[in-house]
Amino acid sequence: MKKPTILVVDDEPEVLKYVGANLRARGYDTATAADGTEALARFGAGVYDLVLLDVTMPGPDGFAVCQAIRARSAVPIIMLSARGQEKDKVRALDLGADDYLTKPFGVDELLARVRAALRRGGPAAGPAADEAFRAGDLRIDYAARRVARAGEEVRLTPTEYELLVQLARSAGKVLTHTVLLQRVWGPEYRDESDYLWAYVRRLRRKLEPDPEHPRYLLTEPGVGYRLAPEPVAAE
Repeated sequence: MKKPTILVVDDEPEVLKYVGANLRARGYDTATAADGTEALARFGAGVYDLVLLDVTMPGPDGFAVCQAIRARSAVPIIMLSARGQEKDKVRALDLGADDYLTKPFGVDELLARVRAALRRGGPAAGPAADEAFRAGDLRIDYAARRVARAGEEVRLTPTEYELLVQLARSAGKVLTHTVLLQRVWGPEYRDESDYLWAYVRRLRRKLEPDPEHPRYLLTEPGVGYRLAPEPVAAE
């Protein structure tokens, strides 16, 4: 079985050494980049299963690199930052990052986040291969892991897709914030409401005719979200 390959991007040599050594010791292949320009060049020239991406670095910063990668790839991205402000985390998630890890971090926490991101990015057990979900002009083809609206394919990241599938499996029922966070990100994320909020907003941008007045992804204030089995009437 091919080893997962991880691109590690950070302008601090000691961080590259620490992270790279621990990943290789656990059986991962790694490549490194020391700034945003090198990161984009390496990403364009290789195939990676995961990107660990520092926020603050020379050249294009981590936010810009994340946005550029996400525009052409659904590869899982974990942002690394010494800045723990909520606004930075929300910005990273809104740009398409799958996770946000604040420095300094321990090796066990890093490896847990890496395993979770790779798990979301890999094949997932789901409904039978011949099943599909339909609601109005929204269709989820579980066998092909494809989503379409009005006949046009919608590109989703693995995390976006898994969140949508969790809602589709329970279409018409409310899933609480805690349940969705645990099912999609993992038990350790049960209190990370910002992750869920950011990803629901991303899905609405991609799936709703009018994201400000959703017809499919509905909010139950203070409780959670549900996917309407039939689109609700536009207001």
